[in-house]
Amino acid sequence: MLRFALAAFGTNSLAGVQKMTMGSILVTGGAGYIGSHVIRQLGEAGADVTVLDNLSTGFADSVLFGELVTGDTGDMALVSRLLKERNIDSVIHFAAHTVVPESVADPLKYYRNNTCCTRNLLECCKQAGVKNFIFSSTAAVYGIPEDGKASEDTPLNPINPYGMSKLMTEWMLRDLSAAGGINYVALRYFNVAGCDVQGRIGQSTKNATLLIKVACEAALGKRPHISIFGTDYPTADGTGVRDYIHVEDLADAHLKALTYLRDRGESVVLNCGYGHGYSVREVLRMVEEVHGQKLTIREEPRRAGDPPSLIAIADKVKNVLGWEPRYDNLRQIVETSLSWEQKLMAGRQRQ
Repeated sequence: MLRFALAAFGTNSLAGVQKMTMGSILVTGGAGYIGSHVIRQLGEAGADVTVLDNLSTGFADSVLFGELVTGDTGDMALVSRLLKERNIDSVIHFAAHTVVPESVADPLKYYRNNTCCTRNLLECCKQAGVKNFIFSSTAAVYGIPEDGKASEDTPLNPINPYGMSKLMTEWMLRDLSAAGGINYVALRYFNVAGCDVQGRIGQSTKNATLLIKVACEAALGKRPHISIFGTDYPTADGTGVRDYIHVEDLADAHLKALTYLRDRGESVVLNCGYGHGYSVREVLRMVEEVHGQKLTIREEPRRAGDPPSLIAIADKVKNVLGWEPRYDNLRQIVETSLSWEQKLMAGRQRQ
């Protein structure tokens, strides 16, 4: 899915960014889960937003601010025209396929969209003189760290095509930046969860694989059960441990990354996580507690490639961007997710 948004900044009451008067911003992926939350924060900051999205997995009604252009990042003529006509100085790039099992089954789909289309986007940016680029990367570039924790200096060893496709884009950005082509921030996401705290937008992807969304769907009867894949890991309760970051905090990191680049910050790679984790069982217990009913839980064998634990060492993002999380609370993450699922079921959004 391909998307772009233009923005000249204003004051963001949520993120506290200062008014910006520089060129516009092109955001790819603005109709998707994370992108739509970033677009909303940009709009609340007074941004002039344009979103380019092919709507293959995103939703037009999730774009609460700005203009939606239906199109693809692989369409170099369209991208070049947008960059030129709209005086783009910065690009925020979310557009990507993101389902790990699918990447294993159909790797070329991921290299075509995540890597090749991004390569074309970068060429358009270079030709148009775009100065700043923020990239939606992933903790999947680390593979399975030995101690379950990953800093930006942890060896990179992706174990699936999704992670590799993202790493290849990081390499392209590194080399383009070294050649004087662009400054960038690559944000390596850990497990993104939660929804807009005011309930305006949320995670609406059909057949989603994210644990908290799947668990909330199971709690409301949209799925017959929730599965735990692996109960014999070397963790406190035998289930996998992950670092869950609220989407609102993640979106704020993007705005701060843009401010950093526009203030002439150097290219950098940053982890986005809270620095601690919760096990699968802990997450499911919280969903039960918030919902007030027990889940139907099945215990399944481990899935190949799942690390026992994956936690961010996230000091650098705080030091470099001045980012401070505001929603580091599992209950709040679950409450916002469950509330959104209830809205979807009630038909007030989409079904």
